[in-house]
Amino acid sequence: MTATMDEVRDEIDEAPGPDLDLAKLEAFGERMASILNLGMAANMMSIGHQVGLFDTMAGVGRHATSSEIAEAAGLEERYVREWLGAMTTCGVVDYDGGKGGYLLPAEHAALTTRAAGPNNFASYTQLIPICGSIEPELIDAFRNGGGVPYSSFPHFHAAMREISGATFDATLVDVTLPLVPGAIDDLRAGIRVADVGTGSGHAVNVMARAFPASTFVGFDIAEEALAVGRAEAAEWGLSNAEFQIHDAANLADVGTFDLVTTFDAVHDQVDPVAMVQGVFDMLRPGGYWLCVDIQASSHVGENLDHPMGTFFYSVSCSHCMTVSLAHGGAGLGAVWGVQAARQMFADAGFVDLEIHNVEGDVTNNYYICRRP
Repeated sequence: MTATMDEVRDEIDEAPGPDLDLAKLEAFGERMASILNLGMAANMMSIGHQVGLFDTMAGVGRHATSSEIAEAAGLEERYVREWLGAMTTCGVVDYDGGKGGYLLPAEHAALTTRAAGPNNFASYTQLIPICGSIEPELIDAFRNGGGVPYSSFPHFHAAMREISGATFDATLVDVTLPLVPGAIDDLRAGIRVADVGTGSGHAVNVMARAFPASTFVGFDIAEEALAVGRAEAAEWGLSNAEFQIHDAANLADVGTFDLVTTFDAVHDQVDPVAMVQGVFDMLRPGGYWLCVDIQASSHVGENLDHPMGTFFYSVSCSHCMTVSLAHGGAGLGAVWGVQAARQMFADAGFVDLEIHNVEGDVTNNYYICRRP
């Protein structure tokens, strides 16, 4: 890289044009190399997560050869060896030839294995190739407007089911729901709860299993996702969970509920204002809305130091925003931010807004607001 930058500096010195800060140029060149390296590393991490290599290496728990790791994982050694090269050079895996090869340190396993639950960053890397798969359609939208429809993302639901499911399992009953004033006592006594934009419905089933005296309904427009929720409810023997196809922008006829939840759903909507107003209208007076959505500012200048800012803006451009625009929507985007959320909730009539963060969920704000 140093030789390359020396050549670039020589060419710039000889070329006509504006004077450049060569130190800044070199620093940016190094930054670009890092972006290229880590971009490909993320793709490799997605593959490693899906084929179980991080879990396998954590289970081995010692330095091992590529052949030993491949055998333990039930995978082809040649592919595993090249993958290990990528993971070693990007600093995810340690290599020591004297000790027999490759090791996933325990500290790295704590952030890359399924045992890490909601702290498994490797599960998020799946979204990168998923979003990259629609690049030609996204380029067309850049040039001609519109967006990329949800049908172009056949694997998105499964990835999000895994990511959100780990958080629901770890925190929903014991950490998240207690944020809502009086919710635990009410749920134990028996109330009506709706989850809008429920996707595969795992949140509904987790709540229904924990609180058998209450009834839960999950609403979504994706029948294939709802079928997953119904199957899980049947497997768990739940009689207090149901799933209905319904457009989140038109909630007028779904009935009245004591508690409504939404999990990373508002920013995806074609008409988020109509959804928020619909949530208000479907709550009984005094009822609460638990809205979980991306933790960020509405102003890009306040997100410059956001630890996952680039990731959120990129996924938004490649999925959340473009899917909404594809269907003639607002294109709110994942990074709509806390200021926009406050205004939208107040405009709908909600009061007593509280904003919480939950340990184990590094991506979301937890908004609690009430219908007066």
